[in-house]
Amino acid sequence: MKNLVKINAKRCKSCGLCVHVCPKKILGIGEIANDKGYYAVEMKDQTKCIACAFCALICPDLALEVYREEKGE
Repeated sequence: MKNLVKINAKRCKSCGLCVHVCPKKILGIGEIANDKGYYAVEMKDQTKCIACAFCALICPDLALEVYREEKGE
């Protein structure tokens, strides 16, 4: 499994905190509104993700989950 950020668009309120703390600047506010009218965050380039989990830690709505690639066994 590669590094992966799962975004639950229904929970996102477009606060932008995750966008601000991402060290690789690969998150951005999207252009499609969720059912509550918020423009959910989107991943710009998943391949550059280092799975630091800063985005998930700062999200007040628990809209992001981070999965890290496991090395070895």
